[in-house]
Amino acid sequence: MKKIFSQLSDLTDKYRKQITYVLYFLSLILVYQIYQSINSPIEFNKVKNERYLKVIDRLKDIRNAQVAFKSVNGIYSNSFEELVKFVDSAQFTIIQKRDSSYMQYDRVYRIDMLREVIVVDTLGYVSVKDSLFSNNDSYQKMAFVPVDGIDEQFKLKADIIDKNGYNVPVFEVRVSKDLILFDQSKDLITQEKQTVSVDGVNGPDIVLGSLSDVSTNGNWPTTFDFERK
Repeated sequence: MKKIFSQLSDLTDKYRKQITYVLYFLSLILVYQIYQSINSPIEFNKVKNERYLKVIDRLKDIRNAQVAFKSVNGIYSNSFEELVKFVDSAQFTIIQKRDSSYMQYDRVYRIDMLREVIVVDTLGYVSVKDSLFSNNDSYQKMAFVPVDGIDEQFKLKADIIDKNGYNVPVFEVRVSKDLILFDQSKDLITQEKQTVSVDGVNGPDIVLGSLSDVSTNGNWPTTFDFERK
């Protein structure tokens, strides 16, 4: 009888140790999950902000190139290839405006009258490349989203819209947050795409310009401009 009780006691101790190990293991899993639930959003936001800054900087380069293209051609470009060639070869005309005046005989009043005009003088030319991208060839890759691990281009479209009876050139460049954050948590990406905030990038995409309004602004907050400065 004593032998039986001894064997039962040994078994009880054995199971007790096994249960202790299992509980210890489960507690470690629980602690890790709690840590992940707190740390994952922090790491996600860090990665997100770093990538957004790079993307927004490139979008600013695209905007500068498009504004220069329009100043020379009167419309925006619908092709990154065309934009790059433009930056490589095009020139700005440097002008100076000055007021001038002269006397002209007026047939109505039959006297010489003073006429005031604005005279535009051409002072010279400067290359678009040197003006916008001095000592920097980053514009040659302006079509590509600057995120390691992907080889994708921004979506670019230019058009001419009717605005209050006037034909106005417009353009839009966009890239999805899914693409920028391709290797991050799907749940956190879904939350990010639903952002509606004054200090966040609202919507599922980062967008520059508009195809419905006359705008060369982006949908990001000024905090991203301040961070880069």
